[in-house]
Amino acid sequence: MPSFKSKKNIVTFLSLISTIRGYNIFVLVFAQYLASIFIFSPKKTLRDTVLDLHLLYVVIATVCVVAAGYIINSFYDVKLDKINRPLKVGLENYVKQSTKLNLYFALNFLGFVFGWLVSWRAALFFAVYIFAIWFYSHKLKKFPLTGLISATILTILPFFATFIYFKNFSKIIFVHAIFLFLVLMIRELIKDLQGMKGAIVNNYETFPVKYGEKKAKQLSVFLLISTFFPIIILFTYPELSYMKYYFYLAMLTLVLVGVLLWKSKETKQYLRLHNVLKLLLLVGVFSLVFIDTSLIIEKVMDRLN
Repeated sequence: MPSFKSKKNIVTFLSLISTIRGYNIFVLVFAQYLASIFIFSPKKTLRDTVLDLHLLYVVIATVCVVAAGYIINSFYDVKLDKINRPLKVGLENYVKQSTKLNLYFALNFLGFVFGWLVSWRAALFFAVYIFAIWFYSHKLKKFPLTGLISATILTILPFFATFIYFKNFSKIIFVHAIFLFLVLMIRELIKDLQGMKGAIVNNYETFPVKYGEKKAKQLSVFLLISTFFPIIILFTYPELSYMKYYFYLAMLTLVLVGVLLWKSKETKQYLRLHNVLKLLLLVGVFSLVFIDTSLIIEKVMDRLN
């Protein structure tokens, strides 16, 4: 039987994992390495990419600043989350706010240091990101359009830290980024619809609070339709290979989300749609291996040789 102290340590650990969104961090790391292997550095061997020390530093720096971002965001959102996500707040309360703040500063410092080990430009990138996510949590998220747009940009930026590191500025990556940006913005809008009650009580002027549920749904549907344009452009690239089937799935999913969103009225309905989009993004991460199937064989053969 585990002792009381060991049980407390387990709960504290789970509380920290919840605060830094452990699942999101894991997916981010996985996405960065898959993108590095199959998109950003296709000419490098699997071994060279995985053992690239500077890439590891970029990933560690990203993990540190993103985890710190989740901590400061939860710090400012504690009143909001007590209404919208009481169970989550209950778990995260096992760790003192002072401990979280100390961890926030420590993670940001480590993120900057690992960025500096790569280059001063990387350090500057992470320093700007650290300030931006604090400014978003402190000010921007309380306003409808600035909060929505900045939340989307801050969500997508960490993934493209590796994109900047490899200096791979191909058109297909930019088009893919536009698709990802639109889907993330739709997800943010649905999350705002889901959290309207807490936003109203705490005087947060999110888009649905400021302009109403109907306008938020109309904007979401407009963005859903807009996602089809980058998808159509991506279909013109032969390099997309078998990943095109992911985008067929994405189109069907987004149409379904649009129809269900228009009919949704309850928090639990918005939560389901939010989770559907999270799952769609997760499948998108795993589908990166199919962007050029010849690369899989080539990299495996290089590893065997």
